[in-house]
Amino acid sequence: MNNATTTSALLNLRQASALIERGETLAIAGHLECLTALPKGNWIGGTTPYFMAAEGGTCRLDQVFVQPFGQQTGDIVGYDRDSLPHILEDAPENGFSIVILPAGSAVLEDYAREAPNYPEMYLKPIAGWVAGVHLDQLGSAQAQVIDGRSGQRYADRAIVLHIALPSDQAALVHTVNLFQPGPGPTLSFDETGFAARDCLIDGVRGSLRELIRERAIDTRLPLVADYCGAMVNVSIQSLDREPGLVSFYAPVFAGVQYRFAAAVEDYSRRFLQAMPRDGGPILFGCNCILNYLYAQLQGHHTARLIGPITFGEVAYQLLNQTAVYLTLEQD
Repeated sequence: MNNATTTSALLNLRQASALIERGETLAIAGHLECLTALPKGNWIGGTTPYFMAAEGGTCRLDQVFVQPFGQQTGDIVGYDRDSLPHILEDAPENGFSIVILPAGSAVLEDYAREAPNYPEMYLKPIAGWVAGVHLDQLGSAQAQVIDGRSGQRYADRAIVLHIALPSDQAALVHTVNLFQPGPGPTLSFDETGFAARDCLIDGVRGSLRELIRERAIDTRLPLVADYCGAMVNVSIQSLDREPGLVSFYAPVFAGVQYRFAAAVEDYSRRFLQAMPRDGGPILFGCNCILNYLYAQLQGHHTARLIGPITFGEVAYQLLNQTAVYLTLEQD
């Protein structure tokens, strides 16, 4: 991979436009009005006004976060629900893919449910994030992704940047996850989905909502499951959208055993300690909006991991309450 001519950074529109017009291949995050003001070029984009910048966590409506991948041509592809399963069949044999999916969309739900079973998943590196909106606009604005070549924006498809690497280089996907299963009961669900009422609680059917209420469970703590040796979080979104219903930011999977996470003492300090400080160059990074809120990252630094604050993270599959980053390693 040719070295990028700039580093990832929060930029004003003039600076970002200059990179696009210079022919850089880019992933860009920002408020919708900022993204639609940018010139056409070889870039993909998604909406969020929240960022982990070099100066710390921030919310900006007048700047965009730009992650550059050099001046080689990346292959930009939009995927609807029908074509989404082919996302990694289209990826280069040696390279990586950056995906942005709009929150609240059917294509996100499909990816969350089905991505682990897509052809070539876990064989080719894929990382990315879920676009969102300002928290004050939840319910009134729609997350969108943008194909920078045409300027076309979508609320119902994924946008992906596929980039090939030379044979002596490789991309590695990493996650930062503070959570481990806690000492509470084991939970399992009958169906895969983004919401549940009943579940098996240590093998006995009961109400998940009542379990949370009776044990005063802190819903800032996600459900955690061991997916083949990796701890994967499912964060609680809402308890009261419908009576007795618990909604999640990612799906729980039928037949998988979950526990609520153990409490993390000094969440802010522990999260900052977990940020990467060595390893290969970071090509891409993102961090969950729940970490931004619960770890109080406004104004705080996260070492080398900078990028958009997101409404879900992709490290092969959809994740919650994690940070994700991609490094370039030399063979």
